[in-house]
Amino acid sequence: MHEPVLILGSRLIDGRPGRTLERRLTAALPHISDHVVVSGHMGEAEAMRDWLISHGVPSDVITVENQARSTNENLEHAFSVLKGYPRWIVVTSDFHAWRTKMWAWHHGISIDLVTARTPVSKAPKMWIREAFALPHSLGRILWRKLRG
Repeated sequence: MHEPVLILGSRLIDGRPGRTLERRLTAALPHISDHVVVSGHMGEAEAMRDWLISHGVPSDVITVENQARSTNENLEHAFSVLKGYPRWIVVTSDFHAWRTKMWAWHHGISIDLVTARTPVSKAPKMWIREAFALPHSLGRILWRKLRG
């Protein structure tokens, strides 16, 4: 059994994957075999599915998860689809790697992380945003652990 692939969503531009999301999708292509889950809200998952199909991925191996609004929810919602797999490949951007690993650890999900390089023009903004998001997520995880 091959490892399933989970691709985390990102911003759309005019209903199509923006550069950050397109880089994630491109990074995922060599790893897709039997099962891929595209996860994101507000049309992200559907746009990702359409992009993958247009790049040769058969539609019957793609699961659309269109309810997740955060990294945590991406993993929580994908778990219900992928719970029979002992390990997943998760594809995201380089700036987002630590937060993705933290949430996977929190949920007890074994992952291999594939990262796509952030477009240079977007990198400063995304790394600064992540500098605030990372401690926020860590606080949420610690709070959940303390509450049991």
